[in-house]
Amino acid sequence: MSKTVINTDKAPAAIGTYSQAIKAGSTVYLSGQIPLDPKTMELVEGDFEAQTVQVFENLKAVVEAAGGSFADIVKLNIFLTDLAHFAKVNEVMGRYFAQPYPARAAIGVASLPRGAQVEMDGIVVLD
Repeated sequence: MSKTVINTDKAPAAIGTYSQAIKAGSTVYLSGQIPLDPKTMELVEGDFEAQTVQVFENLKAVVEAAGGSFADIVKLNIFLTDLAHFAKVNEVMGRYFAQPYPARAAIGVASLPRGAQVEMDGIVVLD
């Protein structure tokens, strides 16, 4: 099976030895996105909600570059430095997804790159 690198300038460039996403067959594996503004490569200004919106926008850009949409995400992993933000993640996620929602995990972590409060990765299946 061949692998295809997915890359877009509408999402932050990789800040390490990884690709924004890899397509293998009809499956796309999304690398973790933190709330970096793709133009400045700096964390977005604002509160946790602003960071969460930026992460979803970054994921959306990569999914669209792969030829899909959020309806094609089958698994979403959410990493939070404070699980007290779980309800806000649900609220913001509701703006981007409709039923059937993807399978999901929300994981509390001690820290994230660049001091981000939230990071997400996922798996997309394209028809």
